[in-house]
Amino acid sequence: MSQPSFSELLDNLDSVSPESWSVTITPNWMQGRTTYGGLSAALCLQAVLQEYSDLPPLRSAQINFIGPVGGTVSIKTSILRQGRSVCFISAEMWGEKGLGTHAVFCFGAKRESRLNSDFTSRPTVPNIADSVEFFDTGQGPEFARNYDCVLASGGRPISGSKISEHYIWVRHKDRQANNLAALVGIADMPPPAVLPMFEDFAPISSMNWTLNFLSEDISTEDGWWLMRSAAEHARDGYSSQDMQVWNSEGKLVISALQSVALFY
Repeated sequence: MSQPSFSELLDNLDSVSPESWSVTITPNWMQGRTTYGGLSAALCLQAVLQEYSDLPPLRSAQINFIGPVGGTVSIKTSILRQGRSVCFISAEMWGEKGLGTHAVFCFGAKRESRLNSDFTSRPTVPNIADSVEFFDTGQGPEFARNYDCVLASGGRPISGSKISEHYIWVRHKDRQANNLAALVGIADMPPPAVLPMFEDFAPISSMNWTLNFLSEDISTEDGWWLMRSAAEHARDGYSSQDMQVWNSEGKLVISALQSVALFY
């Protein structure tokens, strides 16, 4: 079986009927028994963008990871509401075992406002050349081999670290992956912020993911994005984390939250 790149998977999306798409997700994009969550969300978004034309800019997304999904999947899209300036669209990814991912995307047109400010500045962290490899050689989930990933600050996975806040430089190895879906596909790349606290391997599973898109400019130098992942809470087998994505020039482009199930 071929091992398609990220952009090849997007190109492989096939329209099978109105508001219905199909694609085959290969083993190189799996995370345990399910598809890497960033790819699931990205494929849902790409199906929406290809199904509906003339959408305003993407403002937010709510992604729920319902169950394991992989292999040949179908994506069903639907406009939930079309207002004068805002449009809500759902996308569901289905596999052999049922519903895998449910996404709702909110697109909103610009409007005049007296507010025009950024309140979160990019922290000062080591640059890419001064950072260290995030994963040990040969370690990490299968899908991670599709990314370059270096640790600027924080702990490495399963190292018994006491640190709950991590800064990681990440880019697609597929240099053609540079559109909006590719940004969504990379934004979930950092593992849960509590994973470096683990002293030995244990399963983890993202349950949901909320993203706010803060800029229409999704360009960055040489494909690199700086990502922050910080645990806010971990108890009773669940954790909550805060996430941000900056481009190479320090512009904040995504702010996100994620809930994770822990079996540790």
